[in-house]
Amino acid sequence: MKILVCLSKVPDTTTKISFTDNNTKFNAQGVTWILNPTDEWYALVRALEIVEQQGGSVTVIHVGNAEGDQLIRKALAIGANDAVRIDVEPQDAFQAAANIAQYAAQQSYDLIMTGKETINYNGAIVGGIIAEILELPYVSLASSLDVNGSTATMKCEIEGGEETVEASLPLVVSANKGMAEQRIPNMRGIMTARTKPLSVIPAFANTQTQVEVVKFEAPPTRGNVHLVDPDNMDELVRLLHDEAKVI
Repeated sequence: MKILVCLSKVPDTTTKISFTDNNTKFNAQGVTWILNPTDEWYALVRALEIVEQQGGSVTVIHVGNAEGDQLIRKALAIGANDAVRIDVEPQDAFQAAANIAQYAAQQSYDLIMTGKETINYNGAIVGGIIAEILELPYVSLASSLDVNGSTATMKCEIEGGEETVEASLPLVVSANKGMAEQRIPNMRGIMTARTKPLSVIPAFANTQTQVEVVKFEAPPTRGNVHLVDPDNMDELVRLLHDEAKVI
């Protein structure tokens, strides 16, 4: 089993976000970067579990500059066998996905996995773009994944229930909550990660960005909180009607 896991770097959730150049660029100054949690906790860990059960290898791939190397090493410490970094800072999801797809096309992976979405843009489209370019089946938001021979069985939450999906390998899957549990790198993993291969390759042709950012805008600040006595229903109704305007 040969598995490719896609990794994104995202700002730590405690990082204060700001913008520059008249709100047209994200300000990366002073930002603490982390591995995208759904890539790390769900996709990567489940890939490792499958390989531990069935044999094979897990390669992690990241599209970005050298700032991501430390995060890639964390994935290697968790258990990935090797890593690839495509040396271009992606400006949109297409640019990241197209580079990953062109690399994957040369390697014949049985399974390509992503997290369900990044926590900064929440686009949830990279997996679908990779599958489209490679002309592979795609299952999104899978909460479980089992592989038996050349068949993968997944469960996905749907409105009002759950559906079970089967697909033949090779396959692209985006991992949702429930796919696996977070792993913490141990000391042995951290030490061995230093010697595991991390290949840096240039960006592929025809993978230019398709989207231009016009403006970033922070959400409005929270308004004042009104505390209403639970016995004063008339006041609650008045506030909902006159101020919140929801009734």
